[in-house]
Amino acid sequence: MNKHKLKALILMLSAIFMAFLIVNVTSQAARMDMVDVSNNNGYMSTAEYVSMRNEFGVKAVTVKISEGGTYKDPYAASNIANVQAAGLYVNGYHFAHYATKAQAIAEADFAGRTAKVAGLPVGAVLATDVESQEANNQSKATNDRNNQAFMKEIQKFGYRPDIYTSGSWANNKMTIKGKTSWVAAYPYVVSGKNWYSTNHAWQWSSTAKFRISYGGFDVSQLNDNYYTAGQKSKVKPTNKGAVKANNRKANVKKAHKQAAKKATFKVVKYNQRGVFYPNRTLAVRYTDSDKVRQVATYYKGEGVIYNAVIIEHDYVWARYTRSNGLYGFIKLGVTNGHDYGKRVTGQPVSHTYYTVKSGDSWWSIAQRNGLSMTTLASQNGKTIYTTIYPGQRLVVR
Repeated sequence: MNKHKLKALILMLSAIFMAFLIVNVTSQAARMDMVDVSNNNGYMSTAEYVSMRNEFGVKAVTVKISEGGTYKDPYAASNIANVQAAGLYVNGYHFAHYATKAQAIAEADFAGRTAKVAGLPVGAVLATDVESQEANNQSKATNDRNNQAFMKEIQKFGYRPDIYTSGSWANNKMTIKGKTSWVAAYPYVVSGKNWYSTNHAWQWSSTAKFRISYGGFDVSQLNDNYYTAGQKSKVKPTNKGAVKANNRKANVKKAHKQAAKKATFKVVKYNQRGVFYPNRTLAVRYTDSDKVRQVATYYKGEGVIYNAVIIEHDYVWARYTRSNGLYGFIKLGVTNGHDYGKRVTGQPVSHTYYTVKSGDSWWSIAQRNGLSMTTLASQNGKTIYTTIYPGQRLVVR
């Protein structure tokens, strides 16, 4: 073998070896230690959890228990029972809407009672999921006070508390100390870096796939044993009725039939026109999902003219046309649950526009049309800090 061929072979083998190292470092840095589930994932059978454990190395599952002060996840009991039947650690989370200390305590009491009924075992983690618009409107100090009140209250039920939030909110919207918390941050490429390694867990993807389960899942890497401590990993189901009834109709079905069933209930849409008046602060998304970024905000007392209604599992959404011609989506309420405001149909849905002139400002246009600056900006999908330009059209009615 001549020198040139030998050199080429060495370079090729070196490249293969480096690629092997990168793949292994990547896989080690982003393990699927924990999966979180809710009714968005539909019914999850024991067989699916066993597959997650045996084929993907999943150790723990965190189940949605409740939201706000009234919503109970309808799949919480069967998820808890089936996770335990599969020999996995089980925990729970509550999606928080509290804005005051009193509301945080009330939501903790509601979450604790709901978790008990659903069969969440004593010693499990019951985390507060803090990413709502209500929390976004509060100061860091207020969120810290509210989170501490929730976690103190939840311990009365025998559960271990924790905070779940996004990386952009950590130590910005609330204090997240080392050796605590469960933080979500989704890198474009999962590399050798272990993000948030000083916290209990790092949620690194919301679109993970499992072989016999339909749809995408939130997955996390565990950095310590907080979510696998304080309970036994192999216990008898605390809700045998949920296992027996649900497994009878679900576990006997093949995976593709289950997937088809879930897919048929993905979206229900109907063309309804009207005006929605929120009774709380609500985020506007660019599609009907909380997983995407916020593009605007509507506040209590304002109105949004919508042109379609969409039912997407947990929530009922309204679709409207923003001033830039793109759609915006806002929640009308919980599916088969409480509303987030008042819907009025049959009202005129035509907009009145104002064309920005040189020298105009948010304040001058708002004053001219009897609006607050915040209302004017919000109904145009903007904030009062957004620059406006001559010739631009703004919705004023």
